[in-house]
Amino acid sequence: MQRVVNCILRDKDRVLLLKKPRRGWWVAPGGKMEPAESIMDTLLREYEEETGLRLENARLCGVFTMCVEDRGGLAKEWMMFTFFADRYRGVPLKESEEGILAWHPVTSLSRLPAASGDRIFLERIALRQEFLVGRFVYSPEEELLRYTLNGLPGTKEVQP
Repeated sequence: MQRVVNCILRDKDRVLLLKKPRRGWWVAPGGKMEPAESIMDTLLREYEEETGLRLENARLCGVFTMCVEDRGGLAKEWMMFTFFADRYRGVPLKESEEGILAWHPVTSLSRLPAASGDRIFLERIALRQEFLVGRFVYSPEEELLRYTLNGLPGTKEVQP
């Protein structure tokens, strides 16, 4: 199973996001873990590669199972570990090999072009740094079919 990490970096009332060229969706910068690499080592390496910034106080705020279902069966699955930080060193790149970087007001996160599941947890973590555990199920066309979030009281499997 593929493991990926990302980080929601907040600086006052804004968040640094990366616009991926394939769909034009905004994501929290991060990337894939290499064999035998720790989650934190991956985060620090990938974040600096994609943004030019060194995170100083990243803490785990989300663990998500991401699935793609095709014809009722599991076609793809990966684990995503999402961190939150509000301190960093350096000057952010304007663009990296992965896409364009830009600061966005926290209040705009729910309106940005993004994967539906990302919109659900990005805003919650950026605003409240709450710890979330969830599962997001997508179609092959990247439509969110259903999700669960166990880290929030009363949250049940929901059809969005």
